Amino acid sequence: MSDRLKFLQPAFRATVRAVLTVAIVAVAAVLVLDLWKIYMRAPWTRDGRVRVHVAAIAPEVSGTVVSVPVLDNQYVHKGDLLYQIDPRRYRYELAQAEARVAGAREDMRLRMSDAERRRGLGGIVSAEEQERFNSTAQTAQAELDSALAARDVAAYNLDHTTLRAPFDGWVTNLLLRVGDYASAGSPRISLIDAHSFWIYAYFEETKLHGVRVGDPARIVLMGYRPVLTGHVESIARGINDQNGLSDRLGLQDVNPVFTWVRLAQRIPVHVAIDRVPDGIVLAAGMTCSVAVGAEAADDHHPHGRVLTWLEDNL
Repeated sequence: MSDRLKFLQPAFRATVRAVLTVAIVAVAAVLVLDLWKIYMRAPWTRDGRVRVHVAAIAPEVSGTVVSVPVLDNQYVHKGDLLYQIDPRRYRYELAQAEARVAGAREDMRLRMSDAERRRGLGGIVSAEEQERFNSTAQTAQAELDSALAARDVAAYNLDHTTLRAPFDGWVTNLLLRVGDYASAGSPRISLIDAHSFWIYAYFEETKLHGVRVGDPARIVLMGYRPVLTGHVESIARGINDQNGLSDRLGLQDVNPVFTWVRLAQRIPVHVAIDRVPDGIVLAAGMTCSVAVGAEAADDHHPHGRVLTWLEDNL
């Protein structure tokens, strides 16, 4: 009996090893398959970009720059001075406009007085002459209105020799210097809106089915470990179709493709940022990974843990 048990022990051990091997391989296959499904179908992407609103600050008047009190990459508050254009010429123009207003007002007073005096003479003054004086008074009123409008324009121009920050933000790519000539309508300084950062996440069309407006989003910047939270603000409804372009002759330009290979197009998804952890410096153009959905955004959910692993190791 003992000899028989000794004979069966190696066979039993071999069977156990085989069963364990098959079980381990099966579990590994299931895990790999689940990982592959998450990788291929879950709404996540490593192709995300930090975006921001940038205002190109252009003067409404032309002139020589006499003051630039800000520095490149400096944070400024709404209303802070960005730069000053020489105001002297515009002060002179305002003084001239005010003088014209005074002259036009006095001229109108005299002409209105003449018209009133003629009306008081009754039948002594002919109707034609009375009409002429009334017309002259109305012309004087129009000239006064024109002078007042010109004065307002001069005051407006003088006020706009001072350019101030329209919102809180950072001065960027500052190349303006004292002595430069600023032309009306030509931007000379750019300002990044401090409260306008968002993410453009480019999702493959095969993963877009899992993205809905309002879904929570998990954002991981390439250079930081802490997680940013956000939500889907909107989904783009169109991208450029290269096959729809025309050549110089007006003929449609159709790109050659391999019929057995189809590359998924990437659709921009606007992701609003809800919370930024302390210590993170956001800059437009930074890259990030974005996962969308309650499961993907939850680090305690299996999908969330898998996506975290993918973000850390791919």
